[in-house]
Amino acid sequence: MEEKKFYITTPIYYPSDKLHIGHAYTTVAADSISRFKRMQGFDVMFLTGTDEHGQKIEDKAKSADMTPQGYVDNIVAGIKELWELMNISYDRFIRTTDDYHIKSIQNIFRTLHDKGEIYKGDYKGMYCKPCESFWTESQLKNGKCPDCEGEVYEASEQAYFFRLSKYADKLLKLYDDPEFLEPQSRLNEMRNFINQGLEDLCVSRTSFTWGVPVDFDDGHIVYVWVDALSNYITALGYANDKYDDFDRYWPADVHLMAKEIVRFHSIIWPALLMALGLPLPKKVFGHGWLLLDSGKMSKSKGNVVDPVVLCERYGVDAVRYYLMREIPFGHDGVFSNESLITRINSDLANDLGNLVSRTVSMIQKYFDGTLPAERQSGDFDDELISLCDALTKNVAECIDKMLLPNALAEIFKVVSRANKYIDETTPWILGRDDANRARLATVLYNLCEALRICAINLSPFMPDTSPKIFEAIGAGEEITMLDSAVFGKLPLDASVKTCGVLFPRIDIEKEMAELESAAGAPQIKIEHLPEMSYDDFMRGELRVCRVVTCDKVPKADKLLLFTLFDGERERTVVSGIAQWYKPEDLIGKKVAVVCNLAPAKIRGIVSEGMILSSDIGDDGARVILIDDDVPEGSRIR
Repeated sequence: MEEKKFYITTPIYYPSDKLHIGHAYTTVAADSISRFKRMQGFDVMFLTGTDEHGQKIEDKAKSADMTPQGYVDNIVAGIKELWELMNISYDRFIRTTDDYHIKSIQNIFRTLHDKGEIYKGDYKGMYCKPCESFWTESQLKNGKCPDCEGEVYEASEQAYFFRLSKYADKLLKLYDDPEFLEPQSRLNEMRNFINQGLEDLCVSRTSFTWGVPVDFDDGHIVYVWVDALSNYITALGYANDKYDDFDRYWPADVHLMAKEIVRFHSIIWPALLMALGLPLPKKVFGHGWLLLDSGKMSKSKGNVVDPVVLCERYGVDAVRYYLMREIPFGHDGVFSNESLITRINSDLANDLGNLVSRTVSMIQKYFDGTLPAERQSGDFDDELISLCDALTKNVAECIDKMLLPNALAEIFKVVSRANKYIDETTPWILGRDDANRARLATVLYNLCEALRICAINLSPFMPDTSPKIFEAIGAGEEITMLDSAVFGKLPLDASVKTCGVLFPRIDIEKEMAELESAAGAPQIKIEHLPEMSYDDFMRGELRVCRVVTCDKVPKADKLLLFTLFDGERERTVVSGIAQWYKPEDLIGKKVAVVCNLAPAKIRGIVSEGMILSSDIGDDGARVILIDDDVPEGSRIR
């Protein structure tokens, strides 16, 4: 029998800066699905990577005094380190600067041109550099980019166009399959977009050089849509000789992404595939956004949360669990440190961790760590056993329907039932009388089996935690596979082992106070730090910003709330300098700001940077002011 295949992709991420927790959300979801499918016996291809071309990268590299290739190499190395930290089990990582991908794109572009699907013309439109997107006047939102709300400018240049407009009817027919585009809300959005009228698509540029050259027309660079979207097939060897598994894995089973790029994947991408005469992906799934109080996380907005910091502070599995459990998959959800800590305390420390600890401790206390073989069934056993035996089927159905939080909820129903089972069977009372030895052994064995089956189903989501549970309850490798997730596989005389506290409970008030203190306290002590290289210094993005508004933060004597204009957009910054300045003293002034500092929540306000001040000892701090004739957004070097 031929092995079942499963091909899942994330979008390829744009390495203009380090990734944030929103990117991790997508990638952890794809990883969890991939791991579960492997456990089901599928031959999985899990693809991720980076989209490395474009004017924005070219400009960023220039401002950093680096080559574009050197710039992206540095960022991509950090991305791979992040995925290693977060236990992402991708099978292939594609970079659009890979030689084989460039070869494929040139072949694809030429094929489309030779088939008459691409033609040459002149393009005029409103262009957003951060999003690398052209927009019509009607698509702008208050005169700005509808995606990032940034500034746009009129651009005109000679370009090649893809005949996207001719595929409108075919795309609408494609949407008759309700499983192609999910959730349903995305489907309705795309229908409405097409019904407003599709225009042909600009697919080459001449205003920059960092990209795949059109090999039959000097000066033209293949634009992002053909270059980036085609990665899903070039990574399998389409139109190149690097790999030879295109026929094996294509079409993709799931293209997974955040909702803002669904339009490109459900309109442009299938139209390109139609033009090439290739099969279409089976499913495009656009999940919702992780939001902060300030709105959608975005590198261009600067309001991002660093997953590395979260993992170092709370543990990788705790962060993975939170991301997959907290937010209904497909809908927007709000990220906060409070909700993360609450979820760790309630689900992981109180429920799962406590269940492991109580079970192992009781077996050690009453049976010196090894269960006896005798058994005696009793009340409440059947309900727990029935829930355990149904768990894998329930989890699989949830994952197939892309209901990842529901899958975890099913697992924790069993965890919760097992904790209740302890209260119902009262093993501490059974342990008082040797006549109850067989019954006590049965109760504790049933708890171990509930933990084993939960850990098996939990392992795609929390790959570091499940092995610790297996070891604690004496479950050998042969009974930790998905096909062994049925009740009764654990040896009757299993021996347990202390595993320590899986998830220490966090004092939420103390933790939040520490986070606020770390983020908002002014620096008042001069320290001599180790020398750093020029490259290290250039990683800090210091820019000139103008103070638009300044107010005191309510109930916070030391804090001022700033609205700053950084030459591109307005950003919110909280600074602990209220003791030395009245708000009106700073309005209209130009200040130096660290703009790529990870956002921090201070007194419920998300601060998007740090205003530079000088430390003058007992007299406090003085803001470093910039001459009025220096434009906002100027880089400080």
